[in-house]
Formats: sequence, C-alpha cells, structure tokens
Amino acid sequence: MTISQGDTLPDATLVQMGPDGPKPVQMADKLKGRKVVVFAVPGAYTPTCDSAHVPSFVRTKDQFDAKGVDEVICVSCNDPFVMAAWGESTGATAAGITMLADASSAFTKAIGMEFSAEPAGLISRSKRYAMLVDDGKVTLFQAEVQAGVCDMSGGEALLDNM
Repeated sequence: MTISQGDTLPDATLVQMGPDGPKPVQMADKLKGRKVVVFAVPGAYTPTCDSAHVPSFVRTKDQFDAKGVDEVICVSCNDPFVMAAWGESTGATAAGITMLADASSAFTKAIGMEFSAEPAGLISRSKRYAMLVDDGKVTLFQAEVQAGVCDMSGGEALLDNM
C-alpha cells in the first residue's frame, strides 16, 4: 500500500556519508518532533533527477527554512558514496540538503513507492515524490504520475501547497 497524506511514516535505516565513512540513520530519529521535507528520486545522476528535481530543492531550500522546515532530505536507492558525490556535484550538500541512501530499498518498499525499469537498469528504485512530514506524520504528499517529469514533486510545487 502506498503511503498517503495522514499516514505515519514507518521507521527504516538509511545510510549517510559522514566524515568517517557511511553511518546508519534511523528515519524515526530524523522525524521525531520535527517538520521535515522528504523527497525521493529514481536515481542519482539520472536525467530528470539531476537537471530538475534536486535543483528545485536547492533553489527553494531557504524558502522551506522560512516556513519552519527543520530539514530537507533527499532519498535515493543508491549507495551512500554515490549520494555524497551527487550532493556535492549538484550543490545540494552546500545548500544544506541531507542526502540519504536507501541502498536496500527498505524505506522505499515500506512506503509502497518502489518500481523497477529493468531496460534502463533501474532495479528496486523509488518513484518520484515529495512530502512534508510533521513529527512522523505525512501532512502533504505529492507523487508524480508520469515518469520522467518533475511537476508535482519539485520544490516549488511543494511550497505552493504548504
């Protein structure tokens, strides 16, 4: 079942690159008592993710901060090494966006957002979405219905509905 507005997000262990290497991150700890934006992409360095989705949150990060958002998190079913490099190359890290790897797709599967596009080499990846989460509860959820576009799930689109 796909996560939806009003649902509580399940806990999952994701991975973030730290100064001493990869470290586990409990999603429940990131969300408890905080207002957080979580957005997910099918893959680091893939065309729409790299040229539209992440840049939309880099552009709007200050606006989310002004609206009381404690953290903006990008999730992708890649490894933490790739997520760290991608965060650097897109400016997401410099903008203050947290890049989390869901390498096993556990979080993505738990919220019902997994897909595979084997001809493109995308196996057990995340569908494109953005959500606002308040103390673990999804208060706004915007998922793309068409592949290869970033209309509903971009930073500006999420801000417009907050």
